[in-house]
Parts: sequence; structure tokens; C-alpha cells
Amino acid sequence: MYFNDHAPPHFHAIYGGHEAVIMIDSSELLEGSLPRRALGLVREWSVLHRAELLADWELCRARQ
Repeated sequence: MYFNDHAPPHFHAIYGGHEAVIMIDSSELLEGSLPRRALGLVREWSVLHRAELLADWELCRARQ
């Protein structure tokens, strides 16, 4: 996550030379791309950590 990033709530996932922007609430791909297996793992991880991701998003928006 980046402190001055735009809505909607999302995070960036980087794998090798690929970068993707993933929506926190739905785990859907917003921008970019990842290899299929890496994207699947990121989506699984984001579901398990959704509450933490949303809390971190709020902290970033508050610049904390």
C-alpha cells in the first residue's frame, strides 16, 4: 500500500517483473497482471487477511 494512493481500497502485489493491484473487499484484479498461480495465491492470502488489509488501508489514508 502507498500512503497517498487512490480509492477504492486496494493493495499492490509484485511478483517477478509483474505487478497487480488487488481490491481488498473482493480480491478482484483492478489493474496489472500476475501469472495465474501467483494471482490465485495472492487472492487466497487477501481473503485470509482482509480485516488486516482494511485496517492498514485506513492507517495509510490517515498517514499513520
